[in-house]
Amino acid sequence: MIYLGSFSLPSEDDELGFFHSVKAQRTCYDSKYPFGLFRYRDFPELSFNDITVFYGNNGSGKSTLLNVIAEKLSLHRTAPYNRTDFFDDYVGLCDYTLDRAIPRQSEIITSDGVFERVLDIRRLNDGIDDRRERLVREYIEEVSSEEPNTLRGLDDFDRWKRASDIRNPNKSQSSFIRKNLVRNLEERSNGESALSFFVDAIRDDTLYLLDEPENSLSAQNQIQLKYFIEDCVRNHGCQFIISTHSPFLLSIAHARIYDIDSTPPEVRRWTELESVRAYYDFFKENEWKFE
Repeated sequence: MIYLGSFSLPSEDDELGFFHSVKAQRTCYDSKYPFGLFRYRDFPELSFNDITVFYGNNGSGKSTLLNVIAEKLSLHRTAPYNRTDFFDDYVGLCDYTLDRAIPRQSEIITSDGVFERVLDIRRLNDGIDDRRERLVREYIEEVSSEEPNTLRGLDDFDRWKRASDIRNPNKSQSSFIRKNLVRNLEERSNGESALSFFVDAIRDDTLYLLDEPENSLSAQNQIQLKYFIEDCVRNHGCQFIISTHSPFLLSIAHARIYDIDSTPPEVRRWTELESVRAYYDFFKENEWKFE
């Protein structure tokens, strides 16, 4: 499914015209980012398939490109991103066409957002672990106490009931803790948690911008994510625009790949890309070691 049909960045003349306008006479800023980032790159109008990939090395601007598109389309996001006082001005000079209306739930998912989700699970589990330790101490102190468990009044009822619960001969320490503590969320490795984040977050009939989703993913999990994205497009009406230099994600079936490193950026096959060729050459040189 294609929602976003095309996107255009401001031309060199557009940028020069902006800075000659009265509106842009601002001299107290150190950075005018993202102005100038693509100015001399002769950027073409970007035309999108149901899966479009921006490929480039660090510093190529592929993440900035995603952020600009996300802001222009007013997509939902959960993580902050690098911006300056000129960011909205730059976005205002961009243009786009739609093949169909952007679904309301569409969003940009960045590696920072994924990391924050993984950390949230860890923080929640850390809190549960701390409470478990307190419950164990409470249980041991109560069963070790020789003082009778006497109800001293209504204000004392909660303590008395809890103590009675602990001293119940038919209940073990583990049953007391299970009753008073929610179970830990299933804790996975960072890569497993990141992969599950995408599986849980992606919904049908939605446009998604994914910024370097391979971060924290092992090679095997990157391949799983590739198959998952292909299935979301084939069977669930999604459109993806992805920034990556992962050879596994670059190999997504039928993806249109823009090589942002080239001037001007152009569409290429994934097997032609510099970083993919570097992997190929390395393993080709060491092929005999696998035999």
